[in-house]
Amino acid sequence: MVLPIYLYGHPVLRTPTELVTPDYPDLDKLIANMKETMYASDGIGIAAPQVGVSLRLVYIDVDVLGDDLPELKGVRMVLINPEITVDESVEAVSREEGCLSVPGIHESVQRHEKIHLKWTDENWQTHERDFEGYLSRVIQHECDHLFQTVFVDRISPIRKQLIRGKLNNIVKGNVDCSYRTRSYKPKRK
Repeated sequence: MVLPIYLYGHPVLRTPTELVTPDYPDLDKLIANMKETMYASDGIGIAAPQVGVSLRLVYIDVDVLGDDLPELKGVRMVLINPEITVDESVEAVSREEGCLSVPGIHESVQRHEKIHLKWTDENWQTHERDFEGYLSRVIQHECDHLFQTVFVDRISPIRKQLIRGKLNNIVKGNVDCSYRTRSYKPKRK
């Protein structure tokens, strides 16, 4: 089932996430819905908070970028309770990022090019591996959602001020998207 993507400004994107446990009800269904939602939205990664669920769960599929970046060919990952260690000995690099929760905005974000990741997959197998380059960036971007961070939190204050109007429109739900979205509508008293 295609779920709505929660937009910048919605409190669920700033709500602390919980660890996923093996007995989490209908986890397979949630993962399937996240995949379907991401594909319907033309994304390459999605985190559970982006579909309104405060869990430490991410799905990544960067295969579509494999023609330009052969190392991404066939890369699809379910990350349950991921833990990232950034290799700070490798210089941070700026690259443009976008986000399904922040439609229409692309900004340059500095991230370290190499990380160590520990995670559990959908079969409850634990993995540990180093990642670098573009896949490292995608993993960091999606895992940021698990810790209440959206990529625009990582841009310079001047850039953020320059896009403030666009961000305010997203908060208000005044944005055209080709996919289902949910903005925050506070309850009236």
